[in-house]
This record gives sequence, structure tokens and C-alpha cells, in this order.
Amino acid sequence: QVQLVESGGGLVQAGGSLRLSCAASGRAPSRYAMGWFRQAPGKEREFVAAISWGSSSTPYADSVKGRFTISRDSAKNTVYLQMNSLKPEDTAVYYCALKGVIVARTPSNVANWYDYWGQGTQVTVSS
Repeated sequence: QVQLVESGGGLVQAGGSLRLSCAASGRAPSRYAMGWFRQAPGKEREFVAAISWGSSSTPYADSVKGRFTISRDSAKNTVYLQMNSLKPEDTAVYYCALKGVIVARTPSNVANWYDYWGQGTQVTVSS
């Protein structure tokens, strides 16, 4: 079993920054992609960003391109989401997800592609 624990959420003013972290522990696959999704109240969970095994592919949602950056430290089994120029519409619970892979393909932006999920961390951006 794999456990994912997110951290770094909080309350920030519009225009501010936050860095989310997601640490994987337990029986993680030897190779895996990771992604970030978010869910605002009353809305469906939506894709934010993902990173392939080896970090060669990092797709982003159009709504966060140029503002958010995903990265990973494979030695620490941790993925990060640097969020800059935050907007009130970025307010949501942010979830990280993990998918075991065989090759370093472009990770999916579809939630049910991922095998494991964290519990989420709240990000609130005030106007």
C-alpha cells in the first residue's frame, strides 16, 4: 500500500504564493508518475499538473500555466507544486495522486488513471 501526505496549504492573499508538497511512503512502485488535482466546493475534481517519471513531461491545466510549477525529488519520494500569482479562483482542496508506470510516458490529466490519492490540503486565496 502507498500513502500520500500533502502539506503546505493555507490562507494567502491574491497575488501571493504557496508551495505544496506531497510525500509518498509505503510500498511505492519503483517508477511512478505523480499529479495534482483540485476540487472547489460544488465543483468536480479537476486536473492541475502532473510530472512523469524522470521529469521529462510536465503537463499543466491551461488555467495554471505560467503560474504553477510542478517538480519532484525522487530521492525523497516527494512532488512539489509551486503556486505563484494566486487568484481567488484557485481556492480548493488540492490532492496529489500517484500512478505506477513502466516507461516514462506523458502522465494523464484524467483522475481515474491514478492509483493512489492523498487526503488533500486546503488552499484558500482571499481577494
